[in-house]
Amino acid sequence: MIDSGLSYFAGKRILLLQGPVGPFFRRLSRDLTRSGAGVWKVNFNGGDWLFYPTGAVAFRKSLEEWPGFLERLIAQHRIDTLMLFGDCRPIHRAAKALAERRRLKTWVFEEGYIRPNYVTCEPHGVNGHSRISFRPQPGAPFRPDPEPPAFKVPHAFRLSVLWAFLYHTAGGLGRPFFPRYRHHRRLGIAEAGPWIRGAWRKFRYTHRERGVLEKLTGPLSGKFYLVPLQVHNDFQVSAHSDFESVRAFIEMVVHSFAEHAPPNTRLVLKHHPMDRAYTDYTRFLRNLARERGLGDRVIYVHDLHLPSLLRHTIGTVVINSTVGFSSLFHGKPVKVCGRGRLRRRWPDLSGAARSLLEASPGSPHRSRALPAIQKVPDRYDPTERQPLRPPARQRHPYWPGLELRAPANPAPPPFG
Repeated sequence: MIDSGLSYFAGKRILLLQGPVGPFFRRLSRDLTRSGAGVWKVNFNGGDWLFYPTGAVAFRKSLEEWPGFLERLIAQHRIDTLMLFGDCRPIHRAAKALAERRRLKTWVFEEGYIRPNYVTCEPHGVNGHSRISFRPQPGAPFRPDPEPPAFKVPHAFRLSVLWAFLYHTAGGLGRPFFPRYRHHRRLGIAEAGPWIRGAWRKFRYTHRERGVLEKLTGPLSGKFYLVPLQVHNDFQVSAHSDFESVRAFIEMVVHSFAEHAPPNTRLVLKHHPMDRAYTDYTRFLRNLARERGLGDRVIYVHDLHLPSLLRHTIGTVVINSTVGFSSLFHGKPVKVCGRGRLRRRWPDLSGAARSLLEASPGSPHRSRALPAIQKVPDRYDPTERQPLRPPARQRHPYWPGLELRAPANPAPPPFG
């Protein structure tokens, strides 16, 4: 925690790379300058330029030329601090490597990382790259700090849609000015199509799922496991887990549930709201449930109230979703299948939930949650139909010159 706020950066010479979609980095630059820092910025595409049109350097070359360009820029302006959003983008991975060699400070932003309505700024890296220690004192129970007040952002969804539309439109129209740039995701005005589809799906799912929340918080309360899914192209999946895709994760969870979960329980999979426009696992899950003879025990939902689900679930299974933190807040066990912060802090399953429950002997969830913790296995024998890990080496889909390597040790499954 930086207690002094932005005044901590007074006198620093800061280089901003890519930030969140929208005007956040422009406003941050203004506030940092007012705090006494020197600020420079690099734009990589038309969307970056739209939200930071003046006082920035344009990088128009290839990824292979980026480290040399960055090194010269750092030397020219005597940069001592880098700030960037997301540390798995190819341009940011190269920048972080250079910063480490030159012993520069790197601050990485992430949104919705710890809790809603917050943007997190962490030194070195986020998610699986975080260097923050999570080692508890021996014998000390897990007790969360008092929750500081959150600043509610009005019309957040509308603004995020507007910023995304403008960014992608400018990114597509600006391609002639940045001909060698390759985005880590699809970039262009064609992205408006999926968002229109997403709006229609939201309306359709709301109608289709009427009454489901009442069943899960009523007759099925304490009788279901919750699996919050992540965005299909999230780096939390591709860079911080052993799963080839979200579908591979779903298949593993469903098969493990069918083999080991108590017969009177349900499996509830909740779609990520930001992935509504791009993926729909309805048919995939229907086929899996039919294949394993699960009938109506697999429930697929989209826009149900998450805190209500967490209050009534037996436990939560995640890759690296920050819903895991919310589940711990509600005193529910969490199975972490990725390599993010939760897994490094509580590798066995959910030491935090165990400590919370043991610290609250009168908790109504104690009798259900502790046995659920003990039922989670340490090993899993995956089927041959769907590989759960990518090949040892593969090419990045948008940066053909960048090679991805699979991690050495896969994560264990949730049930059994």
